[in-house]
Amino acid sequence: MKQHPFLLCALACAALALNAPSLRAETRAKAAIPERIAQGQEVNLTDYLVPGKTVVFDFTSEFCPPCRAISPHLDKLHAKRDDIVVVKVDINRPEVRGIDWGSPVAKQHGMKSIPHFKVYGPDGQLQAEGKPARELVTGWFED
Repeated sequence: MKQHPFLLCALACAALALNAPSLRAETRAKAAIPERIAQGQEVNLTDYLVPGKTVVFDFTSEFCPPCRAISPHLDKLHAKRDDIVVVKVDINRPEVRGIDWGSPVAKQHGMKSIPHFKVYGPDGQLQAEGKPARELVTGWFED
């Protein structure tokens, strides 16, 4: 059987593409300001983990007054603590006015109220979610 170099190259590229999320997670670094992701679309949170850091996912909407109130505290936490990364998961699709409970990402993660937090430890494992996560995160505001 004759080997085709172009076919081998295509297969190698496809294999790399399939592994891209894990490669991104391994090389991801903390951004200067909290990253805003999703814009209502489904998202794989593990693609946004930063190795060796605690990552706080803040499910939020610009149409949520409590979300807007807590946002500056999360920004300060992200800036102040080198060991913590905040990632804001926007549940709203751009064309929707009001909190977008029907968005793909809200459905994917079972959102019933926001702000809602998921905290992943430095090992990449889910550490806390919902009320326990909120208590953990707001406790860090005091530090």
